[in-house]
Amino acid sequence: MTLYDWPRAGAFGRVIPKTKIYEHSGASTGLKDLFVREVDQITWSHKLAPETVNLAATKQVSEIQIFRLTARTATLDAAVLRAIDKAIPFPLIFEVAHGGRVRLAAAYKRPSEADSARWVVGDYFQGDWLAEDAARAPLPVALNMGALYERLLEPLVAEQTARLVPGMGEAPQTPFTPAEAERPMSLEQRIALAEAIKAQTREVERIKARLGREKQFNKRVAINAELRAAKQELERLTGAHPGTAVTED
Repeated sequence: MTLYDWPRAGAFGRVIPKTKIYEHSGASTGLKDLFVREVDQITWSHKLAPETVNLAATKQVSEIQIFRLTARTATLDAAVLRAIDKAIPFPLIFEVAHGGRVRLAAAYKRPSEADSARWVVGDYFQGDWLAEDAARAPLPVALNMGALYERLLEPLVAEQTARLVPGMGEAPQTPFTPAEAERPMSLEQRIALAEAIKAQTREVERIKARLGREKQFNKRVAINAELRAAKQELERLTGAHPGTAVTED
């Protein structure tokens, strides 16, 4: 995973009171309690916009906001991120800091096709934890704000998917399977594939749990067949060779 050297021209550095997030997201009592337990401070860190990164806005992405969350716990509930996304009408990239480490997190956020005043927020993807003082890289090369947003999200999608499936190794910076590597994939396609891998990984684990509970031989034979089929589908999705990403146990 890469941390980015956000441009100085885009530095914002404004601490956002949690109460402002509550007001604009319609936070419930339970969600407020979650913020109190898990979040120490919210900082609007940087604003990536045409005037700060010298890239043209697109219809879907006029600006990208960088929010830094100082967390009180190593795990941060996605409901916290979603509440902030709900309160801020721009695509967001989060830097989550805890215990001398930092990681990126984000969901694919875009205007609703039915109502451009509303935003659709997908599932959240997270990068690996890195040391707070880890080297930071320049922003990815992009032709406009929409492309920059995609370049920022793509490694998060790929890396989280790689973590789901043992044996995949380093997160790919290109599409996930050899066949797909021969043609470009849109961000939507990458995310759809990531979600399919996540769902199929859960299905494999669910069938394994059933197999572990079952004692009757005939039923175990049937469940084993179901498990093999589920693993084959997972291998198809990941593009892994049999026995590499998915192991028999």
